[in-house]
Amino acid sequence: MQFMSSWAADDNRTLLHFSKSTLETFYQHVQASDSDCEAGGLLLGSVHGNHMLIEQATAPTAWDKRFRYLFERMPFGHEAIALSSWIASQGTVRYLGEWHTHPEDHPHPSGLDRSEWRRLSAKRRDKGPVLSVIVGRKTLHVELVPSSGLRSVFSGVE
Repeated sequence: MQFMSSWAADDNRTLLHFSKSTLETFYQHVQASDSDCEAGGLLLGSVHGNHMLIEQATAPTAWDKRFRYLFERMPFGHEAIALSSWIASQGTVRYLGEWHTHPEDHPHPSGLDRSEWRRLSAKRRDKGPVLSVIVGRKTLHVELVPSSGLRSVFSGVE
């Protein structure tokens, strides 16, 4: 299993790159066995024009609610890491979105995923879209969800 590190939006206007440590966090939480629970966290990084560099994915905390087919991120832990990254980078590394796993080879967002992403996008203070990633057993599902709901789906780039 090898997740792509570079991705392009369906219109090729937006590119994003996952750092090695971000991909490592994804690999560590793939639901490989039938008993593995969903995992998730925040995506932190920097924006360069239309493009994004995802520098860090927070790992699940002891407070998060993890079940086979559900992950509910609690704010404790994740928000402290996000704030600390933002301060250390003088505001260049910031919240870009969320990630979680699905026990599927090629993951697809559920209705609950879609409504949660729209809700997160609508409540962003900076009015930016939310980067949403689902980590499957073999591939990632990557999309950018603005509050308008007109999402951009990304494809891996060699």
